[in-house]
Amino acid sequence: MGLDKILAISGKPGLFELTAQTRGGFVAKSLLDGKKIAVNMRHNVSILSEIAIYTYTEEIPLGEVFQKIKEKENGEETISHKSSKKELENYFSEVLPDYDEDRVYASDMKKIFQWYNILIKNGFSDFSKEDEKVEEGSSEEE
Repeated sequence: MGLDKILAISGKPGLFELTAQTRGGFVAKSLLDGKKIAVNMRHNVSILSEIAIYTYTEEIPLGEVFQKIKEKENGEETISHKSSKKELENYFSEVLPDYDEDRVYASDMKKIFQWYNILIKNGFSDFSKEDEKVEEGSSEEE
């Protein structure tokens, strides 16, 4: 399962796994409690593989940010999303030193850390899958 099957749905806590398509939308399973919900076109849905974080030079895919956190934490959970704004900013600048401080807010960092921890708790550990479609001529891995 890649990040292209993981969804954030506005107004709903946590993350969801896309499980099935329906006529008017799809069915998603909560990674927090395992409950399934029907999602239609009225919901504002973000696919994690489509999210990127602003830096001063480019936009970094969320999967890469998760991978950097994973390497820093040796595959374990990271700081709580409920940490102070200063702690979140300090930690985020260690993971992504050139993030655009004017365009990446503390609320974004909270979501990133919360999502990362949810994914790790659910046994999700390979954040590099989305790199396959982004890579251009690089064959260092695989």
